Amino acid sequence: MTFCPSCGTQMPEGKAFCPGCGRQVVPGAAPSAQPGGPAAPAPTYMPPVDSAAAAGGLSDNLAGLLAYLFIPAILFLVIEPFRRNKFVRFHSFQCLFFAVAWFVFWIALSIVGRILAMIPLFGVMVVLVLYPLISLLGLLIVIFLMFKAYQGKKFKLPVVGDMAEKQADAL
Repeated sequence: MTFCPSCGTQMPEGKAFCPGCGRQVVPGAAPSAQPGGPAAPAPTYMPPVDSAAAAGGLSDNLAGLLAYLFIPAILFLVIEPFRRNKFVRFHSFQCLFFAVAWFVFWIALSIVGRILAMIPLFGVMVVLVLYPLISLLGLLIVIFLMFKAYQGKKFKLPVVGDMAEKQADAL
């Protein structure tokens, strides 16, 4: 006499599916519950695991997100598993090119700010309002790019994105 390993229902001889729960029963499987005893818990759904994450590495979308933290962008272009991945390379190059463009923009803004600061009251107020707003804009752009990378998408910034895509495709 055999019992279903999932629900403990007595199995008719020669049947492949349990009449109680409908699960397929492997012939010769050890019963996990006897009739009248508590039923064994149903197996839970296990989502597929990314092979890189299972091997102890980072998934592509997480590596793309981390690439926007600047230092990991440099590391991902050097470290072997990621330097051949076009998705991670794209986000790393886009981060680096955006950082250079942002630095040049801030130099130009500093020059304009010093000129505006010479104007009494109005110039100083414009500079005090303008600098934090532009800083916030840069932060929001980086957060948006991180979000898109985590979704597994390649969002290209207007000029920088094309340059990053060229570099990512050139292995």
